[in-house]
Amino acid sequence: MKDFSSFFLWLLLIFFFTSPNVCYGRIADNIPAPSRVATLLRRAKIKNIRIYDADHTVLTSFKNSGIEIVVGLGNEHLKDISVGEDRAMNWIKENVQPFLPGTLIRGIAIGNEILGSTDPELWEVLLPAAENVYSALHRLGLTDRIQVQTAHSEAVFASSYPPSAGAFREDVLQFMRPLLQFFSRIGSPFFINAYPFLAYKSDPAQIDIKYALFQSNKGIYDNKTNLHYDNMFEAQVDAAYAALEKVGFPKMEVIVSETGWASKGDADEAGASPKNAKAYNSNLRKKLAKKKGTPYRPKIAVKAYVFALFNENLKPGPTSERNFG
Repeated sequence: MKDFSSFFLWLLLIFFFTSPNVCYGRIADNIPAPSRVATLLRRAKIKNIRIYDADHTVLTSFKNSGIEIVVGLGNEHLKDISVGEDRAMNWIKENVQPFLPGTLIRGIAIGNEILGSTDPELWEVLLPAAENVYSALHRLGLTDRIQVQTAHSEAVFASSYPPSAGAFREDVLQFMRPLLQFFSRIGSPFFINAYPFLAYKSDPAQIDIKYALFQSNKGIYDNKTNLHYDNMFEAQVDAAYAALEKVGFPKMEVIVSETGWASKGDADEAGASPKNAKAYNSNLRKKLAKKKGTPYRPKIAVKAYVFALFNENLKPGPTSERNFG
């Protein structure tokens, strides 16, 4: 298999850094079978993965692997699941419960990057879908082992620079506030997909690529907090903390559900290269291995999932979308 050897070499490199949490996307026709992936990830000592559906072959393949999995309730299911708890119960009984306890399903992600997206109808059904899934899990006695969550994109923010200026968009806030109230009540963190690559490619003339890649640079200084940032990743995390604080959730933890760097892109996608992708991912792993917090939340160790295990050759959109593996 063409991409298999490069994937195996990538796994070997992990041993020289740390074992990250990873996102296992599968929109491709040239990647290893799930059973082989499970074996390799176990050998690489990777403990946590995110998938974007509840594929039965994947869940069966990871049985007794010791790897904890967050499954995805796809955006296409949200309207149906939001109708009632019975719909959520049926989905869980079909896609989650049969694989327990052998497969360590530890979370259900309700949609992906819903708020701030171009489909406002999904904004309205995100919370009821999440509530119905949680209620169904509660009835099954599974809320102590399976967390209900959702991941947001940077599109939920009206501002994020400097980090202390982090704030949610007004049109998003009417949906975000009750969602945060619900997640606060059930003890779920705030999940954000944070990509310094996307910020850099949108304004390469103004952003120092070394700042985006965790390399030596002068960084930025936040005058309001008197804090210095030497990398954009931590600045993005702290912007999320600032936004949460402004709407009354200062104690909610922020976890990065996706982050990575494209190894290839279109002509207008600045910074996409194998060299930069390697630098970002290896420096990120070193940062995470220290288990330290951010400048604004120094006592809360940063947690993140690296995107992604594979290049996904069937993904639509710009070239970079197919080259995060």
